[in-house]
Amino acid sequence: MIVCVCHRISDREIARHARAGLSFDEIQMELGVATQCGCCEQTAREVAAQCSASATVAALHNEADQAARHTFAG
Repeated sequence: MIVCVCHRISDREIARHARAGLSFDEIQMELGVATQCGCCEQTAREVAAQCSASATVAALHNEADQAARHTFAG
């Protein structure tokens, strides 16, 4: 879905950047989202927040899986 009509930026682009660890301000600078009319800012922030939070949970699960494999193998 297109979030920023002015710059034609999708939720997928925002999510990809958020999962890579960028903050909303960094995503805004990188993509230009919410820098023209500003109508998309709330939605863009929500997408970024959801994706950065889920990336943190996924990273914790990956660390736990790696630790379990290491313990089981040793």
